[in-house]
Amino acid sequence: MGVGLWRFTLSAFAGVFVFFLGFCSSEKAPNYSFMHQATTAPAIAYYDYIIVGGGTAGCPLAATLSQNYSVLLLERGGAPYGNPNITDMGAFGAPFADVSPSSPAQRFVSEDGVINSRARVLGGGSCLNAGFYTRAAADYVEAVGWDSGMVKESYEWVEKVVAFEPPMLQWQSAVKDGLLEVGVVPYNGFTYDHIYGTKVGGSIFDRDGHRHTAADLLQYANPTGLTLLLHATVHKIIFRRKGVVRPVAHGVIFRDALGHKHKAYLKRGSKTKSSEIILSAGALGSPQTLMLSGVGPAQHLKAHNITLVLDQPMVGQRMSDNPMNAIYVPSPVPVEVSLIQVVGITHFGSYIEAASGENFAGGSSQRDFGMFSPKIGQLATVPPKERTPEAIAKAIDSMSKLEETAFRGGFILEKIMGPVSTGHLELRNRNPNDNPSVTFNYFKEPEDVQRCVQGMQIIEKIIDSKAFSKFKYDYLTVPALINMTLNFPVNLLPKHDNASGSLEQYCKDTVMTIWHYHGGCQVGTVVDHDYKVIGVDALRVIDGSTFNYSPGTNPQATVMMLGRVHGIKDSDGETWKRFVQVDGDVGL
Repeated sequence: MGVGLWRFTLSAFAGVFVFFLGFCSSEKAPNYSFMHQATTAPAIAYYDYIIVGGGTAGCPLAATLSQNYSVLLLERGGAPYGNPNITDMGAFGAPFADVSPSSPAQRFVSEDGVINSRARVLGGGSCLNAGFYTRAAADYVEAVGWDSGMVKESYEWVEKVVAFEPPMLQWQSAVKDGLLEVGVVPYNGFTYDHIYGTKVGGSIFDRDGHRHTAADLLQYANPTGLTLLLHATVHKIIFRRKGVVRPVAHGVIFRDALGHKHKAYLKRGSKTKSSEIILSAGALGSPQTLMLSGVGPAQHLKAHNITLVLDQPMVGQRMSDNPMNAIYVPSPVPVEVSLIQVVGITHFGSYIEAASGENFAGGSSQRDFGMFSPKIGQLATVPPKERTPEAIAKAIDSMSKLEETAFRGGFILEKIMGPVSTGHLELRNRNPNDNPSVTFNYFKEPEDVQRCVQGMQIIEKIIDSKAFSKFKYDYLTVPALINMTLNFPVNLLPKHDNASGSLEQYCKDTVMTIWHYHGGCQVGTVVDHDYKVIGVDALRVIDGSTFNYSPGTNPQATVMMLGRVHGIKDSDGETWKRFVQVDGDVGL
């Protein structure tokens, strides 16, 4: 059995990592009377606020602002409700074989060679992640100058709808006990708070395994104050430049699913003193939209024949993605299907998490490893030019012959905090539907490499711990498991022969994303401490692109909180003054 297990484990590793990008939805679509297809929109309309992006920040922001103002929320994707593949935790993998324009996950490959994805669905990244819900650390909140009371109130507002305590079954319990056994202490029990030691965090999956997302926060909205348009792709922001000291954002141009052009403008003489356009299009979408609208590095915009509105060289700069590395552990006994539930928060800057299950192949009898499937050309064991139809066909045939036990097991991963390493984003063309070019420079800085090495060392100890022994074959040593992992096509980077003997090289060769990329519109360089775009008026950015480093172990809770807080801010200026206390140049 040992040789066979070795063979099929390499392929099973593909299916395991698909879990991160499952669909979102609760089983029944809410009765959102304000939700419409963009094809129904008038050619021209006027609103107090226009929000570009119905994602993790945009939904709570729109729900809050709609209580007092007329709000237009523009989402380039569709609704997360009603798709048979998005109902529960067992339906992972399907989005990656789906490369159609209607897929909720839009694949891209960074210039580093790491396969990645961005959301294209109402609810944004909360529809595509592993569901782990945890708040930012108290020292993070203090460093950025936020009022802790307002932060707490906003988190709780979110948690009433989307956060749950996960069931702790065998695999996750073994990882928890293993973390404690190897010294990641104390045990902090179930908590949303970011605390050193080992804890059980929240989940946006309920006890029935149904996902709840930022889109569900729209149940807080005032139906008469909100207009939500789906399949509405914003092409540019319109600026007024005559008769003003500096450019003023006053409208957007968007196209519907049929390609018809629409314009939406801010109301003049609105009851709010500061009607605004707010970008909440994510870490790729927000800097991309700014550039397409003429706000960005002058020479880069000139190269794409984009009329310059403001030379802002920092748009698209300091892009970061928290690298993830893992070891797959085949199990001699069945394990539960679980996503991220337990986390070990270390003092050296690495977070240890785990997932498991027998159903990583997409919840169907078809052998398909989703985004890692050779069916869509993912065959990274050979260089790109060698990915011939013959090589792909051979890989598909091999996967079709795998035993069911290939999917029995799970993996233990580490994600580093920060990170310190940064890159940049550039336009490829002027089509907002196309992905920009992104470089993250994973592990460029030695500090990031060292954190990964220390995290991997903790994982090795957990695998060899007494608490975890039930889920590990005795004859498979940690070095053997590392060698298995090295032989799997995790990314498009070339492998090094010495990687199995060097954790430093192992980190670099097996790097993956955990979909926590951020930056491109950071506080202090592109936006000020009120999140207003520096150098123009009536334009704000509220999403993960403003982060200087990722909050907590997983950012989605903080992104949703941020949307809520900014909605309160624009509804109640005094509340906002209490929330933001500008202190130096420390941004999000």
